[in-house]
Amino acid sequence: MTSTSLIPRDEATVSALQKLRFFPLAVTGGHGCTLIEEGGRELLDLSASWGAAGLGHSHSAIRTAVGRALANQAGASILSGTNEPAVELAEMLLKVTPGTDDRRVWLGHSGSDANETVARVVPAATGRPRVIAFSGAYHGGTQGSMSVSGHSAQDGVAKAAGLTLVPYPDPFRPFEGDPSGDALLAHIERLLATTCPGDEVACFFMEPIQADGGLIVPPPSFLGRLSQLCARYGILTVSDEVKVGLGRSGKTHCFQHEGFVPDILVLGKGLGGGLPVSAVIGPSGIMDHAPAFSMQTLHGNPVCASAALAVLTTLQAQGLAAKAQETGRILMNEITRLTSDLPGVGDVRGRGLAIGVELVKKDSNDPDADLARKTVYRAWQLGAVFYYVGMNSNVLELTPPLVLSEDEARTGARILAQAIRDVMSGQISDEDVAAFAGW
Repeated sequence: MTSTSLIPRDEATVSALQKLRFFPLAVTGGHGCTLIEEGGRELLDLSASWGAAGLGHSHSAIRTAVGRALANQAGASILSGTNEPAVELAEMLLKVTPGTDDRRVWLGHSGSDANETVARVVPAATGRPRVIAFSGAYHGGTQGSMSVSGHSAQDGVAKAAGLTLVPYPDPFRPFEGDPSGDALLAHIERLLATTCPGDEVACFFMEPIQADGGLIVPPPSFLGRLSQLCARYGILTVSDEVKVGLGRSGKTHCFQHEGFVPDILVLGKGLGGGLPVSAVIGPSGIMDHAPAFSMQTLHGNPVCASAALAVLTTLQAQGLAAKAQETGRILMNEITRLTSDLPGVGDVRGRGLAIGVELVKKDSNDPDADLARKTVYRAWQLGAVFYYVGMNSNVLELTPPLVLSEDEARTGARILAQAIRDVMSGQISDEDVAAFAGW
């Protein structure tokens, strides 16, 4: 097991405000889909730091791009002067994202500041005070992004005055017992015609796969039909693809599975390959609403922009979206096969390399958070890193690097299945996980 010399130092110096710990992980290095713990043990990374290290660890294209940017650094910001990497990044994002020609790109640090920017600027630019989002949505950790989120982990956080939350279309736990989503669409349409007037709604935040809410894949055509409903009222659609975009789902953009093009696209995490950068792509009438409306000094810095350019170039050159689709199919099929006899596994779902495994009580479909908590701990012991998400903290989340090999996918599935079996046989005690609160 890992040496703990780094962990006591962390506990003595690093604020608990930014810690979400599931097991005693102390990382000293990594390459590809491998993390190296203090002490030298190698772990299969099936999380990619919550999807942020989309190309894996120490990728040569990112190392080269960052080194070049630092060797002749073009300032540190786009705030009061432009730079080539930032402009080239904006140009490339417009090129790879479907939509009209009349669009602009906002560059930030994270999905949180990107979603906060959208939540602020769309009501301001449209003059409409209301916003709709889904229950279970985790749009970020800043005050503004939390104010339009609906995740139980943020209970008690003040919400935007004009926010309306509606259930996410979950085929495993369907609204009014209707897995098609028709009943939910009818519910939303009633809201727009009554208590949440459609002509007062600025935008509808949606995730084409609800990530932290439980890796939920919506019913076929649901979001396409929802976007048509929004268009009838002039409501802008916002696709939050911070975790599930940029090749992870098997397509460049996850909304491309859903038969619609959103008005606004939000990207983050994997865009920088592990460096902090995010982006919002949207119509110029919104994105040029007012100068200096949403700015931070290091936005658009050339180092992170160069990393993002390397990520986008590599995604295209190596066909990583198609690779994620095929490797994800193997990973999900293997998990399904190896856990088919386990009563604690209620549902295996996903697209590409965004996969959720929902754990339930063995005599019902009730969420089993204890099983999830102990499973990720046991998997770490067995040599794999992944975490759990969901409104009930019972869904194992697999978002490995897009470079995951087929052999690594099969190994990961074996470890996950073995971890569940070991926990169900009582090999992990309450005391083992007592120090790790997780979600």
